[in-house]
Amino acid sequence: MQIAFIGLGNMGAPMAANLVAAGHDVTGFDVTHTELDGGRTAKSAKEAVLDAEIVITMLPNGAILRDVAQTILPEMADHAVLLDCSTVDVDSARTVAGMAAESGLSALDAPVSGGVGGAEAGTLTFMVGGPDDAFARAKPLFDIMGQKAVHCGPAGNGQAAKICNNMILGVTMIATCEAFALADKLGLARDAMFDVVSTSSGYSWSMNAYCPAPGIGPRSPSDSDYQPGFAADLMLKDLRLSQQAAESVNADTPMGAAAKTLYQTFVEHEDGSGRDFSAMLPRFEKRSRNGS
Repeated sequence: MQIAFIGLGNMGAPMAANLVAAGHDVTGFDVTHTELDGGRTAKSAKEAVLDAEIVITMLPNGAILRDVAQTILPEMADHAVLLDCSTVDVDSARTVAGMAAESGLSALDAPVSGGVGGAEAGTLTFMVGGPDDAFARAKPLFDIMGQKAVHCGPAGNGQAAKICNNMILGVTMIATCEAFALADKLGLARDAMFDVVSTSSGYSWSMNAYCPAPGIGPRSPSDSDYQPGFAADLMLKDLRLSQQAAESVNADTPMGAAAKTLYQTFVEHEDGSGRDFSAMLPRFEKRSRNGS
């Protein structure tokens, strides 16, 4: 299959490399002029998409996605599919899908879960919104780049699923870190805390698979001084998207809003930027009830 891949950053580059390794004809482009290992590198986004059956984008935000879509859609081949794997706001995803439809093309919004490690290993999960036929055409590529692809419904629903999932993740990680800090002050050993919670009603992915306490449970970023597997900066981005979406549909999400505020403080006013999102635990360890 002839594929264009626009956005060869930390996630896009290994995803594109996996497609090349699987035998697909991939042409890449990035504004930083990153070379696509094993594939061709175009001089522009317009050049990259010529003759491509599927155009994949992995971009930083909705505004950039809209700009790129406006640039490449007129250059894309008839019946090509625009497959956006960025995490952006729902409105941008639906706007781009509308732009594609006006050009006689199909668009899928397919944000991913799994981080850089999942991109490198080809074990990402894709949450996909868009037409059934476009999803069927892209499915072989999802199978190469990931371990699971869920078709969530029409345009924008992939982004909706990602935003809702990560709002839960942000809230549960904060609760997990709060609970460990409380357990410390109550004199409860962390290994005992983990053994109880991980096998009872407090069970969660944040506790069981990504424990924020070093040396407890399966290996996680807490065991590497909170070097990011999923950066707090990215969690803040996703929580902001969740609140933007909630505002647009008048949904009451007080826990999501509180999580957004806490991560904003952590990233912008404390030492959270560049650290894993589970580094909330050492933050709570140092704080008293009055916030000092």
